[in-house]
Amino acid sequence: MSLYLAFDFGFKRIGAAVGDEFTGSARPVPTLQSGDWPAIERLITQWSPTALIVGLPLNEDGSEQPITTAARRFAEALRQRAQLQVHLVDERYSSRAADDILRGARAGGQMSRRVRKGDRDGQAARVILEQWMAQRG
Repeated sequence: MSLYLAFDFGFKRIGAAVGDEFTGSARPVPTLQSGDWPAIERLITQWSPTALIVGLPLNEDGSEQPITTAARRFAEALRQRAQLQVHLVDERYSSRAADDILRGARAGGQMSRRVRKGDRDGQAARVILEQWMAQRG
């Protein structure tokens, strides 16, 4: 069974999620501070993923934005540090989907506390990973 780690890169925070190919589902793991390579490396060591997935932020029309270049650099740094294959995934609408998931969890009673900024990042990473696994079919 293949296990994957996904990252939703941001200038302040990096959402992360882990998922497996067998179920095709993922779950968020604690959000990381951008640039905290020791924490990122601990996460990779802890889960021993087969590959890493990084969300590629694009505008609605598919064009790149300033953070796109930074996300590509982050993905390349991950590849070099972890010595694992890194897949880039179009992450358009992942934050909106994450917001919908969190709203649903609050409304359904699965989440009793207020939503924190890091919650959205982790859920976005989950959406990115589940989308990537679904596309692999």
